[in-house]
Amino acid sequence: MTFQKIQIFIYFALFCYANQINAQLTQQGPWNNPLQIATSTDGKIFNNVTIFQDSSGVPSVIKWKGDTLICAFQWFRKPIPSPTWDRVAVKFSYNNGQTWTDPKPINIQGIPANFQRAFDPTMVVFGKDSLRMYFSSSVGLPQGGLDATVNCYSARSFDGINYTFEPNARIDELLKQVIDPAVIYFKNQWHYTAPKGAPQDGALHYTSTDGLIFKQQPTIPSDFSHNWTGNLMVDIQGKLRFYGSGNQIWYNTSNDGFNWDGYINTNLKGGDPSVLQVKDNKYIAIFVGLPYVTPIREINHSEIFEVYPNPFVDNLNLSLKEIHVNKKLVIYNNLGQKVFEKIIDNIDLTLHLGFLPQGSYYIVIGNNRFSKTIYK
Repeated sequence: MTFQKIQIFIYFALFCYANQINAQLTQQGPWNNPLQIATSTDGKIFNNVTIFQDSSGVPSVIKWKGDTLICAFQWFRKPIPSPTWDRVAVKFSYNNGQTWTDPKPINIQGIPANFQRAFDPTMVVFGKDSLRMYFSSSVGLPQGGLDATVNCYSARSFDGINYTFEPNARIDELLKQVIDPAVIYFKNQWHYTAPKGAPQDGALHYTSTDGLIFKQQPTIPSDFSHNWTGNLMVDIQGKLRFYGSGNQIWYNTSNDGFNWDGYINTNLKGGDPSVLQVKDNKYIAIFVGLPYVTPIREINHSEIFEVYPNPFVDNLNLSLKEIHVNKKLVIYNNLGQKVFEKIIDNIDLTLHLGFLPQGSYYIVIGNNRFSKTIYK
């Protein structure tokens, strides 16, 4: 085969791969959900639900170096394929979660070239200045879905963005895949949990003295309604909590990491939660929100229209860069529900939105689904 034919074959394979991925976007998947963030005074009733990151999933948020927070998650930002599609990314907060930086994809140095990309991240503080990320991966890409080749691995970082791969699997179940890890240091040892399968199968439980070599413990029991997909945290009173998924996001507490008190529902709807107590009376929850009701095309929105001020109080000004007169403008809340619509009659207009409660919204223009997130 000539070099030219090889090039043509490679281009054709990439073209087919891109078309396959784009076809997947019409189906349900994690790219159809946003990450949401909410706050609480007791870790049970949460308020002020807003968008944390669009088209993302599997969050893990921890406190690091004083008031610095870092959240890792799976990011599904277009174009496809790209460095931001189905990549682990991180965001930072330096004021206890009030504001966050833009997301940045992480780099893992030393991960074998034949491993599939890291997914399902969970973060822990390791030592005084370093972080460890546990994640799922496998040698090669499993055919026909996840299988027993998918194990839990880890990598270490000093800045939260650049990581060094740590050889060998942390957890390797011989007969099943290992996904959605949750890891924490509690009572002088590391605890690892992960859903064993269906909710009623409970959770895998491993412990370790160094965070690298883990010993299997008895399975944590569960029922049909409580899925141990989520994250671990330690509250200020020194009790271990696991926040998990179900009809509502729930938590369970433990004094030793082995015996659990019972399930308590929160008021949140969603999945895969990560909760952090940053003060005595402030909890932050980052979780997978409900799917978008309608797909929205991502573009460079500033080239199409601008909104100001953002956040707004009562009135939102809209300035169009292109002629969209007689096109429909629609505003959706973070549950995908339509809360406002108007036919555009000018390139500059003011929207009177004082009736909307505080939160985040999507403003969408025309059939091309030009969109922008706005905040009140």
